[in-house]
Amino acid sequence: MQATTTPASGGFDNLNLIGPIRRAVREEKYSLPTPIQIQAIPHLLEGRDLLGCAQTGTGKTAAFALPILQRLAENKKTAKPKSMRALVLTPTRELAVQISDSFRTYGRYLKINHAVVYGGVKYNAQIRALSRGLDIVVATPGRLLDLFEQGHLRMSDIDVMVLDEADRMLDMGFLPDIRKIFSAIPEERQTMLFSATLPEEIVKIATRFLRDPVRVTVSPPASTVDKIDQRVLFVDRENKYELLESVLQDESLYRVLIFARTKHGSNRIVQKLSKIKVRAVALHGNKSQAARLDALKKFRDGKVRVLVATDIASRGLDVEGITHVINYELPNEPESYVHRIGRTARAGTKGIAISFCDAGERGFLRDIERVIKRTVPVNVDHAFHSPAVAASNKRPSGDGKNGKKRWSDRKGKTGQRSGGSKFSANRGKRAPGKSGENKAGVPRRFSRSR
Repeated sequence: MQATTTPASGGFDNLNLIGPIRRAVREEKYSLPTPIQIQAIPHLLEGRDLLGCAQTGTGKTAAFALPILQRLAENKKTAKPKSMRALVLTPTRELAVQISDSFRTYGRYLKINHAVVYGGVKYNAQIRALSRGLDIVVATPGRLLDLFEQGHLRMSDIDVMVLDEADRMLDMGFLPDIRKIFSAIPEERQTMLFSATLPEEIVKIATRFLRDPVRVTVSPPASTVDKIDQRVLFVDRENKYELLESVLQDESLYRVLIFARTKHGSNRIVQKLSKIKVRAVALHGNKSQAARLDALKKFRDGKVRVLVATDIASRGLDVEGITHVINYELPNEPESYVHRIGRTARAGTKGIAISFCDAGERGFLRDIERVIKRTVPVNVDHAFHSPAVAASNKRPSGDGKNGKKRWSDRKGKTGQRSGGSKFSANRGKRAPGKSGENKAGVPRRFSRSR
C-alpha cells in the first residue's frame, strides 16, 4: 500500500478538474481545497484505488465526488436499464441523502443522473429510477441488496465503487452485506474507502477489497479536530438532566447537538426540555424517514435550538453553525466520540464539546482519552460537580486559573479567553436561531460533506 504526502497547496484550478466542475465549485464559494482533497483527487483522476483517512468535516465527500463526476463525464457511456456506473455505499440514510445532494450540486453542469436508495421508505420510486439506468447510485447496503435480490437492479456494469465511513461499514455489522455486494460487481473497477478513523484491524479487512491502493492520511487515526474545545463534567447520574438544564441557560449555546445513548432517552430529553420552553427535536432510528428529514430541516433552519440524537447522527451529519456538542451520555466506543464532537468546528470554524460523565462512564472516558491521545480538561465550575465521580480516577482540572469557565468561552486571534459571568446569569433568555457567518476576507475551504 503506497502512502502519500500533501503536495503544495493550491486552488481547484491546480487539480486538473474539468471546467463544468470548477464552475460549480466556484459558485459554492469555495476557493481552497482541503488537504484530503489535495491528496486524493489527483490519484483518483488517474484511476488509482484509494484508502483515505481524514478528520470528520474536512471534505471527504468532495474528495471522491469530484473525481467520480469527471470520470463519468469523460467516459460518455450510457447506463443500461437497471444498471449503474458508480455505486457509493454509506451506513445511514442521512449520509446517503447528503452525498446525493453533493453530486447534484457539483454535477449541475454535467449530464449525469443519479439516485439515492435507502430503507424506511416505499420501494416504488426507487425501482422506477433504477429501471431507467443511472450514472450514480448512493445507497445503504440493506436496501440495495433487497432490490438486487428482487431483480430490480444489476451491478455488473459498475466502474467505480466507494465505501464511505468505511470503519463503521466494516466494523459494525455491515461486512456480510458488503461481501455480497463486492461479489456481484466486476473485478475490474476503481475502489475507494474513506473514513475519519481507520484502526489497523479495519485496514486489514478493507485492503482485501482494493488493489495496490494509495493510502492518504491527513491526520492520525481517531485524532480530534484541533479547533474543538473539549471539556468533561463529572456528575452523578441522577443529576444529569438538571446539569443539562443549567448548561442550556447560557444563551451562547444557540445551536446544540445532544447525544444520548438510546432512542427512549433521546425522546425523554426532548420532552423534558419542552417543559422549560427549550425548542428541541429528536433524531433516531425509530423515526420515519420523513420525520428524520423534517427534524434535520428544523435544526438547520434554526426553528429549533436543540437536536437530541443517538449515534445515527454522528456520522456525516453536516449542519452549519453547530456551536456546541453535548455528550449527555458518553459512547462506549471511543471512535464514536470522535465522530460526535466532529459535528461542531466544521468548515474551519470553532466549536465546543461538553461531556457529562457519571461513575459508570469513567471507563469510557479513559478509553476515549487513550484513543485521542490527550486528557480532556475537567470543568468543576457547576452546581452538580460530583467529587465522588471525580475521585474515582484522580486527574488535573482544566477550569482555568480562576476556576471559572463559561460554556461560551472561545479563543480569539490572540488566544485570550473572553470574559463574562457564569452561564447561570442568562436564565430565561431565548437563544437566537441563526448561526454565525464566516469572517470577511477569509478564503472559504471546501470542507462540507453536503
